[in-house]
Amino acid sequence: MYDFFFQAHSGLRFVVFFALIIAIILAFVGWFGKKPFGKANKTLNLVTLISTHIQVVLGLVLYFISPLVTGSTMGEAMKDSTLRYWKVEHLAMMLVAAVLITIGNAKSKRIADLTAKHRPVAIYFSLALLIIVVAILQSGRRLLGVSH
Repeated sequence: MYDFFFQAHSGLRFVVFFALIIAIILAFVGWFGKKPFGKANKTLNLVTLISTHIQVVLGLVLYFISPLVTGSTMGEAMKDSTLRYWKVEHLAMMLVAAVLITIGNAKSKRIADLTAKHRPVAIYFSLALLIIVVAILQSGRRLLGVSH
């Protein structure tokens, strides 16, 4: 069961990562190019949001079944940088990134001006991407490489 969730979580990260990058690029192009927010933007943002939320759910399941995380106490984890990363830091950073994506999407929906809808997506999704990249790099894994 652990292997299934690990592989699903590891594979879905590429979908989240690339959807996020494309959504950010389109948001900045739309924002600075004064282009109207269209159906493609809305669909891509929704795909980014949904894939991120699925990734969070898979990650939370992994958090509670991972031998690395469940095999140590919080005190032990705080003394070991690898354990601390997987038990505390990764979870916290990824949850913050998911919240930023959710906020950016929600704020965009509330704006009536079709060109201004791009701004919250560009800002919040970019902040989320920054956190995700830092989290991945902190793990010692390659950004676009194959897991373990």
